[in-house]
Amino acid sequence: MLTEAPPKLIGAVAKKSGLPVKTIRYYDEIGLLKTAGRTEGGYRVFAEDVFTRLGFIRRAQSLGLTLTEVKEFLEVHDQGDLPCSHIQVKLEDKLTEIEEKIQQLQLLKHELSGLLSGWQSIATKTDEAICPIIEN
Repeated sequence: MLTEAPPKLIGAVAKKSGLPVKTIRYYDEIGLLKTAGRTEGGYRVFAEDVFTRLGFIRRAQSLGLTLTEVKEFLEVHDQGDLPCSHIQVKLEDKLTEIEEKIQQLQLLKHELSGLLSGWQSIATKTDEAICPIIEN
């Protein structure tokens, strides 16, 4: 016979997950976590699945997903569906954003290299310019 694990106090969840209690409270307040209730003293308690959810939240954030996006995925999951197709779309969007940022950074790198290559040749003081090399 399988026995259900006893609810975990928020402090125990924090200790096992390595997250601050404040973060766990915040995740609960914005709907990422579900409490299993409260103790008589008012402390939040969580079911054992809280660690699965916290692991998912951490991994999703490490991939560049926002907490709002994570909440959407968890809502799909909580309705009994797999959010994988939703996640795939968001990850494809993130990849496109990263590729655009890389292009922008390459352009910036090229511009900075150009500025630095001519640095010694035009540095003369004028009353109108703060730094003529940057302003030209």
